[in-house]
Amino acid sequence: MKNLTYKSTLHSCYVAYIVQATIVNLAPILFAIFQDGYGLSLSLLSALVLVNFSFQLIIDLFAAKITDALKFRGTMIFALSLTIIGLVLLGTLPRVMPNHAFLAIFIATFVYSVGGGLLEAVVSPLTDALPLGEKHGAMALLHSFYCWGQLGVVLLSTLFIKVFGGDNWYILPYIWAIIPLVNLIMFLFVPLVDPVSSKERTPVRKLFASPLFVLAFLAMVFSGASEAIIAQWSSLFAEKGLGVSKFVGDLLGPCFFALLMALGRVFFGLFSNKINLEKLLKISSFSAIICYLLTALVPLQIISLLACGFTGLTVALLWPGTLSNTAERFPLGGTMLFGLLAFAGDLGCTVGPAVSGMIADAIVNSPDMQALALRLGIAIEGLGLRGGILVSTAFPIALFVCQIISSKLSKKSKNIAQ
Repeated sequence: MKNLTYKSTLHSCYVAYIVQATIVNLAPILFAIFQDGYGLSLSLLSALVLVNFSFQLIIDLFAAKITDALKFRGTMIFALSLTIIGLVLLGTLPRVMPNHAFLAIFIATFVYSVGGGLLEAVVSPLTDALPLGEKHGAMALLHSFYCWGQLGVVLLSTLFIKVFGGDNWYILPYIWAIIPLVNLIMFLFVPLVDPVSSKERTPVRKLFASPLFVLAFLAMVFSGASEAIIAQWSSLFAEKGLGVSKFVGDLLGPCFFALLMALGRVFFGLFSNKINLEKLLKISSFSAIICYLLTALVPLQIISLLACGFTGLTVALLWPGTLSNTAERFPLGGTMLFGLLAFAGDLGCTVGPAVSGMIADAIVNSPDMQALALRLGIAIEGLGLRGGILVSTAFPIALFVCQIISSKLSKKSKNIAQ
């Protein structure tokens, strides 16, 4: 009965990751509406994305102190309350203050970003602390719910706008706010364990004194970048590379990517006890390198697009696998360890797409590259995206190198003294 009870806690954590996917993916779906309805420029819309990730980065670093004060239950209730308030504000403030729409959306983004940052930093250590046996599989299944949430938010929100029209966009945040509300109620009642106390927790300086942790930190940066670059650019790549509509581009791009990433995490979650995680992580990062190269270099556009989608499968375990591997090596790392690794992953999610975008933009604006695109008979935007992805292959390559070195070090020291 105790395991069954803690399973309800695990299910609550699954729902929390759907909430996390909601606050990351909902606003970008509404960007075209914000641009047309409120006259927001692309630079202002990009700033909202930066705000979202920046505040999540900051909160990652303070999550351990917040959890020390509020424990797991108080932290989850606080985080979910912020996401509910933020989503309600997103649907309300722009209509209340249409002449200051950017400020209105900024305020909403700030509120739910703080909640999202807490969720990201706390849900993983909470799941890892539950007495449910196999940790690696549980972590992979947990993170698969982010992918299912991303799929649901993109598909259902797009369908809502198509059926009810863009003028009724403000109803969407209210609808999606129901999920964190239900999740908050769940966390009022499910049993929770206590987090590792600050006195028992491995100090930060001791974590960074370990080469294994430093490698894990870097691996999270490269994992976040490898995942986010394709996730962010796949829709545009489908549109510019194949000339399909945005609706079809979203289906063939980010939705296909998210579906394969989710299936990869579910598969490992179900069969983790039969799979060597360290070997699979190396295979995954090497496969990501191949998919990046195929996406960037193969002239046949459909092959590039399929490689783009299959990158979702190759990166599926990079983030949750690195988390669970590191938590196993540093069992007293607690929320601080997960917060630092979440910070590293979010840093990669922020830097990776920015780097690839800058490279793509430089290619698009280069007269020589424009002439090359004309000779090859391809769109300059497509060439720019291919170039950005090609250079960004450096991220999965660096990840693969980190994993090779880490694997060699771990053989020398299986258990880290706390």
